Amino acid sequence: MLAVILAGGYGKRLRPLTDRIPKNLVEIAGKPIIVRQIEWLSRQGFKRFLLLTGYLSDKLIDYLGNGDKYGITIEYSKEEEPLGTGGAIRNAWEKISDEEVFLLVNGDIITDLSIYPLLNELEKDSDIVGVLSAVPLPSPYGVINFDRDGYIIRFIEKPLIDDYWINAGVYVFRRSVYEYLPVKGDLERTTLPRLASEHKLKVVKYMGVLWRSIDSFKDVEQTSQLIEKLESRIEH
Repeated sequence: MLAVILAGGYGKRLRPLTDRIPKNLVEIAGKPIIVRQIEWLSRQGFKRFLLLTGYLSDKLIDYLGNGDKYGITIEYSKEEEPLGTGGAIRNAWEKISDEEVFLLVNGDIITDLSIYPLLNELEKDSDIVGVLSAVPLPSPYGVINFDRDGYIIRFIEKPLIDDYWINAGVYVFRRSVYEYLPVKGDLERTTLPRLASEHKLKVVKYMGVLWRSIDSFKDVEQTSQLIEKLESRIEH
């Protein structure tokens, strides 16, 4: 199966770092985001990748090449102007159209979630066009629990709010999604709402997985620290 990665963003909140490199090459614990994504998907059997590039695409292509050094093959589709996430997929359709089903991943996430539950859900329902992943909403703040008399019972540092779920940016789609893609515009504002309104989009909820979106310097720092801890445990 083909893994399609959205890799064309500007990463404005990571400037001045992203003045010279694309966001996907920002390092998390010593490795670029895109390399960590390739490793995550390679462990699940993905060998063919298509990167949808735009901003500073030459830097990304120079770094990754054709994928040989990672034991995979990489193709690229470049936007000449910003098209949005939905438009970027449509722009690359010649390279996707032969796929009955393909994986789509936002290029700024670090995760270890399994793709197989998404594929299983798609296979179970022939009427749907896609399945998206969801993770519990992470609170940006610490939470206080207290009793009726106002005595504090405990502090919970930035808990997951599991009554609310957010789009984790990992999807599987049938090729019939093409009918729902805009020429220009974001998937999240065009394709997904339309699919949902027609009951052609399902969700798989993931609990207890690693998932971080890299949008700011704080995200880089905190995710790097988390990855270093996890990798240190594995080594020992």
